[in-house]
Amino acid sequence: MTNKVKWGVLGAANIAVKKVIPAMQQSDLSEITGLASRDPLKAKRVAEELGIPKAYSSYDDLLADPEIEAVYIPLPNHLHVPWSIKAAAAGKHVLCEKPIALTATEAKQLLEARDRTGVKIEEAFMVRNHPQWLKVSEVIAAGRIGEVRSVWGHFSYNNPDPQNIRNMAEIGGGGLMDIGCYMIFFARLIFGDEPRRVVGLIDEDAATRTDVLTSALLDFSAGQALFTCGTRMTPFQRLQIVGTRGKIEVQIPVNAPPDRACRIMIDDGSDLFGAGAEVLEFEICDQYTIQGDLFSRSIREGRDPSMTLEDSIGNMAVVDAIFRSARTGQWENPAELPS
Repeated sequence: MTNKVKWGVLGAANIAVKKVIPAMQQSDLSEITGLASRDPLKAKRVAEELGIPKAYSSYDDLLADPEIEAVYIPLPNHLHVPWSIKAAAAGKHVLCEKPIALTATEAKQLLEARDRTGVKIEEAFMVRNHPQWLKVSEVIAAGRIGEVRSVWGHFSYNNPDPQNIRNMAEIGGGGLMDIGCYMIFFARLIFGDEPRRVVGLIDEDAATRTDVLTSALLDFSAGQALFTCGTRMTPFQRLQIVGTRGKIEVQIPVNAPPDRACRIMIDDGSDLFGAGAEVLEFEICDQYTIQGDLFSRSIREGRDPSMTLEDSIGNMAVVDAIFRSARTGQWENPAELPS
């Protein structure tokens, strides 16, 4: 496929400038054509630094450019839905950073925008098509670890900066929205189901009013998932999947490095020290390049993106239920939206 999709980027967030744009510039299917910022000088500077041909002084200007076919949105969480809807109305396909909305109810607005305009809208869970996660799904489907009964995950980093958007409650900050959503995504992916009920426990920072330590238990028909996420702890991430005949450990489940090989371990449990575990190492790759390639391919081939909006709404419904549970102190059903 030589007819590359021409992309525009709304904003110059760190994730875009440092990770996503450089990765997509290595793509066979995507071409970063323009970047917009509300600061015209910043747009021009970043575009020049990254070799992007066009710089726009507003998001609207980028959306008005007929050359741009798709947009990547790395804006703060509270702007995801409004600008996704504006982009769709302008006829642009949308790859929007996670979490795609502040609530499941808000995310549902994107269904109407997608169906009305005919564009593709996808939440940027870049982990979904990394080779390590494709292999995890393959191993589980083959029955190698038996029936999955338990999923355990941890994801933390230490960021106390009150000026960082992740620590601003009013725009959707906090650990559950930023990184806990990955743990929910993995649990739903692994069980291939929605949790029947969830319970959550949250420690909130008094100054920022964001959750800085969150744990949740998700009850699926086939088993249980437990995770902890935090924004004031040492950086660490790990995910374990335990079945009736073995387990899988994913060493770096989310931030798979683009310059080193990733590993997963498959263990039949015959030795508690793991002496019999098989270690699978994957070719070095950049999951942001893969993400861009697949979305561009879905545009050119007229098929659904890797992650549907319906799937994203399901993930947001679990986030909502965990927040509700932390307030009520009770189990909450993700399928039951608050009145």
